Amino acid sequence: MANSKYRILLVDDDKALLRLLSMRMTAAGYEVTAVTSGEEALAHLPLLRPHLIVTDLQMDGMDGMTLFNQVHSRNPTLPVLMLTAHGTIPEAIEATSRGVFSYLTKPFNSKVLEENIARALKITGEPTTGDEEGASDAWREGIITRSPLMENLLTQARLIADSDTSVLIQGQSGTGKELLARAIHNASQRSDAAFVALNCSAIPESLFESELFGHKKGAFTGATRDHPGMFRAAEGGTLFLDEIGDMPLVFQVKLLRALQEREIRPVGSTESIPVDVRIISATHQDLEQALADNTFREDLYYRLNVVNLELPSLAQRREDITLLANHFLHSFPDAAKRGVTGFSSEAQEAMLYAAWPGNVRQLYNVVEQSVALSTTPLIPASLVQRALRSEFGDIPSFVEARGQFERDYLTQLLQITNGNVAQAARIAKRNRTEFYKLLNKHQLSPPQFKAMRS
Repeated sequence: MANSKYRILLVDDDKALLRLLSMRMTAAGYEVTAVTSGEEALAHLPLLRPHLIVTDLQMDGMDGMTLFNQVHSRNPTLPVLMLTAHGTIPEAIEATSRGVFSYLTKPFNSKVLEENIARALKITGEPTTGDEEGASDAWREGIITRSPLMENLLTQARLIADSDTSVLIQGQSGTGKELLARAIHNASQRSDAAFVALNCSAIPESLFESELFGHKKGAFTGATRDHPGMFRAAEGGTLFLDEIGDMPLVFQVKLLRALQEREIRPVGSTESIPVDVRIISATHQDLEQALADNTFREDLYYRLNVVNLELPSLAQRREDITLLANHFLHSFPDAAKRGVTGFSSEAQEAMLYAAWPGNVRQLYNVVEQSVALSTTPLIPASLVQRALRSEFGDIPSFVEARGQFERDYLTQLLQITNGNVAQAARIAKRNRTEFYKLLNKHQLSPPQFKAMRS
């Protein structure tokens, strides 16, 4: 990890200690700005944008806790490390309960200080060299990130936004493909027109043509009025086709023709209608494999995949996890009603190291559940871990799953046979010696099942 780009704001009214700490942190490779008051620290925040604040608790004028409250109201994801004298330990403990990352008592061990700094910076994520959060343009305001991977992707998206080039967005489920498509639309010259999203996996095969191209009244049973269709609804704007890999093969040729000729023919109509629509499509499937399996047309694939953008998984942008989690938390009205203000440092670490198979969508659900169940201002790690398990369940190892199956199977046989081992072994097509070994392995006693029946 290259520390040279991490920015630390150091605050202490003891100038001798301030100088010593500044020398130690600079020697460790951090970029250090040292100030002697809380007021001066707040003045540095907008331009410095530090990754960590290390502050004394007791200072003349604005104390460390007041400084933390001011910082937390502006940037709830910025970690604050508190330094305290022995006499103020109870105050420091109270500070951690309110969201301070951790505290150290003076005099402190340099190694312990460095370990605490490293832990805090790991939660903030890797430093970036460009503009960070807060400097984003309006076109991408819905995308919360400080990840270099995401920033590179957004740079590409911005470059192609003003063209009418078709874009294929790929990425795992829950990574935010529609959000990126909407950002491209917002940055384009079509932003004043409609952005229309359609999930191809949610439409019955028989209704695809009507849903996209529209239909005339009486075109089929149930068509009681004219329906314009998604293409005409997106006229002059952008049509986003999500899960394009689920589009039926029979309709793909019709879509290809519409894209080539830039016109559609509603179901039941004899006239074609010109359309001016930019197509952005998305999928979590491997379309190249679908081409090989003949479930997706090659000519349509190349028509849609002029520019390919691939969204990283949440696990690939871990520096965004706490940033997103706090953003989601403050977007829930229940959080303010229940007085929930943030996550404990242990909860943040639990989120940081989770697998996140459901990506940003899963993170949103975990935060929502944690807020709903929290009875304290800071959400504890136990609630986050509980929400993570309930989202996707605990997946057992192969050995554990096989052992559970054996145990359940043997228990069922003994219940059926009233504990008769010979009969149970015959049903299982195993000899009695082998069957007894299995029973001993799982500590199952046949007499218990006889007693249960009686």
